[in-house]
Amino acid sequence: MAPWLTVVGIGEDGFSGLGKQARRALLGASRIVGSPRQLALLPRCVGAQRLDWPTPFSLAPVLALRGEPVCVLASGDPMFFGVGASLARQVAAEEMQVLSMPSSCALAAARLGWALQDVQVVSLVARPLAALNAHLYSGMRLLVLSNDGDSPAAIAALLRERGFGPSRLQVLEHLGGNAERQLSGTAVDWPHPQVAALNIVAIECQAGADAPQLSRLAGLPDDAFRHDGQLTKRDVRAITLARLAPQPGQLLWDVGAGSGSIGIEWMRAHPACRALAIEADEGRQGLIELNRDALGVPGLQLVRGKAPQALTGLEQPDAIFIGGGVTADGVLALCWERLRPGGRLVANAVTLQSEMALAQFRQQHGGELTRLHVAHAQPLGAFDTWRQALPITLLDVVKPADA
Repeated sequence: MAPWLTVVGIGEDGFSGLGKQARRALLGASRIVGSPRQLALLPRCVGAQRLDWPTPFSLAPVLALRGEPVCVLASGDPMFFGVGASLARQVAAEEMQVLSMPSSCALAAARLGWALQDVQVVSLVARPLAALNAHLYSGMRLLVLSNDGDSPAAIAALLRERGFGPSRLQVLEHLGGNAERQLSGTAVDWPHPQVAALNIVAIECQAGADAPQLSRLAGLPDDAFRHDGQLTKRDVRAITLARLAPQPGQLLWDVGAGSGSIGIEWMRAHPACRALAIEADEGRQGLIELNRDALGVPGLQLVRGKAPQALTGLEQPDAIFIGGGVTADGVLALCWERLRPGGRLVANAVTLQSEMALAQFRQQHGGELTRLHVAHAQPLGAFDTWRQALPITLLDVVKPADA
C-alpha cells in the first residue's frame, strides 16, 4: 500500500524552510493536522482542510482518515520525542512517510557548540519535573525539552532545591526562526521568571557543597530514602538487585514495596525499566511517592493494596521481588503463576516461618537459596566491635521458558 500519511517536520522558518518533497506533500494533501501554531506557518496556497489536534490529545482523528492523503505537522524531527514516533506505533511503516527537519536539540547543540552525542536529552513535555532528578550529576550537560514558558524557572528552582544552584542555564527560544533568542543565568539567581512557550533549556550541571552525589549502580545509601524502618538495607539491596538483573524495557513487581527502594533502583538502572510497587500501608505509600520523585523515577507506578488481592489484573512482569508477605496465603504461588516464562523471582526472608516458605517453594520449583550475613563496626566502650544485622535468606529462581 502506498503511503497515505506524511508526517512533515516543520521549523520556525515555516513553509519556506521546507524541502520540495515536504511542500509537494502539503500541497497535495486533503487534510493537514497540527497545532494552531504549526498550521499558522502554512501559506494560503496550501488549500487542504486544516485540523487542530483535539483536547485531550488523541491520534484518533488522524487514524480515522486512513486511505486519504493526509499530512501531520510536527516540530523539527517528528521521530525525536515527537508525534511521528506515536503514529509509528499504530500505522504500518509502508503506509507512512516521515520528512524530518533538524530537531530543536540538534539546533541547540549547534548554537552552543556542544557535541550532541555527549549530551543527555530529557523531555518534560507533559512529564513530571521530577524526572530531571535522575540526571543531576556534576559535569553533566543536559538539554531539556520544556513543557511551557514556566519550565525554565521551575527547573532553576528544582536545581537549587537539589543543591545544584551553581549550574549554568541557557534558554533558547524559537530556534531557527526570526524570533530566536538566548537567555542565560545560573540556577541560584535565575533572572527570567517567564520566557517564550517554545523553548529548550541547556544545563551545565554543577553541584554545590550540599548536593547529593548518588551512583547509578544498585545500593544507594539508606539515607537516600525516606522510610519508617521498612527498608531493604543497602548491602542486601545491592545483592538483591544483582539477582533481579534489570534489563531495558522489563517490568518489575515489587511486592510489599515498603519505601519503594527496590523498584526505584530497578528503574534507575535504565530509563526504559518499569516497575509496579505494591504496598498496602498508607504511610509507606506516601513514602514511595516521595522517594520516587526525589530519585528521579516519577514513572514508578504505585499499586495501593495487599497481595495477593492487589495483584489481580496487573501487567505480566519480567521479574518479581517479594520483600514482605512470603508467608501470606497464595502470594508466592500467584507470583510464580503470573511471572513471564524466563522471568526471575527473588524473595527475601528474615523470620524462620518465611525462610521455611522459601525452602518449600525451592523444593517444588528449584532455584538458589543464599544466606546473607552483614555486620557493621560499632563502638563498644573505647573500642569497636562487630554488630551483626539479622541474617537474610534470599531465594533466586528463574521460571522455565516452557512453563
